[in-house]
Amino acid sequence: MSSTHVSTTINGQAVEYVCPNDASLLEVLRDQLGMTGTKEGCGSGDCGACSVTVDGRLVCSCLVLGVEAQNRQVETIEGMADKNQLHKLQQVFLEKAALQCGICTPGILIAARSLLEKNPDPTEKEVRYWIAGNLCRCTGYDKIVRAILETAKQLREEAA
Repeated sequence: MSSTHVSTTINGQAVEYVCPNDASLLEVLRDQLGMTGTKEGCGSGDCGACSVTVDGRLVCSCLVLGVEAQNRQVETIEGMADKNQLHKLQQVFLEKAALQCGICTPGILIAARSLLEKNPDPTEKEVRYWIAGNLCRCTGYDKIVRAILETAKQLREEAA
């Protein structure tokens, strides 16, 4: 199997790697770059645990080839916090106990951040729709939805 040299940006940092042409972005992130925050749940794009953004678009990294990251901007859960300061979503998820086992949490946080960047004042229905591609077997979603809505409120108040 042939490999390709890839130059990309991950979480604002220039990154280069060589990967097999058939390796998923998820495999590259976890196995080659040591970014294990992005989780593998299903490997078929059905659970959302591996959600990242590529050029601002929410994607399942298990469905994107590592070579497709060439000259792209990739954002993962590792880039969500600002050094030692948690992102507001991460902080509210902790405060509202919106997580349990943690497998789905990174993907849901990435999806929620993507939503709030596009719509800072979502309705509950919009939040539920936006995170519908992220499966959680532990929480029943209510605390997750409430945490996203609370974060949106706090971010709007800070911006005012």
